[in-house]
Amino acid sequence: MTKLKIKTGDTVKVIAGDHKGEKGKIVKVFIDKNRAIVEGVNMVSKHTKPSADNPQGGIVKKEASLHISNLMLVEGDGATKVGYRMEGDKKVRFSKKSKEVI
Repeated sequence: MTKLKIKTGDTVKVIAGDHKGEKGKIVKVFIDKNRAIVEGVNMVSKHTKPSADNPQGGIVKKEASLHISNLMLVEGDGATKVGYRMEGDKKVRFSKKSKEVI
């Protein structure tokens, strides 16, 4: 299993694809698929059948997942790479740009 450098709640910037340059907060990460859902980015129209909780049915706008390689963590005003280091006996994430713990 691969270790991902971004987590739920991180603010990220899309660095490649149709939504390049857009920023948002990570809502959910799919570790097994290396994908993440970013709030307000990669919106798709989903057709839904009428059901008990949605008796009308219709077209619903929702976020689709993006591949992790197309996302970069935002720190301050720009995007940064993420690294890991040991501080005492604890492993912490840090920004490779500013060398500060995230």
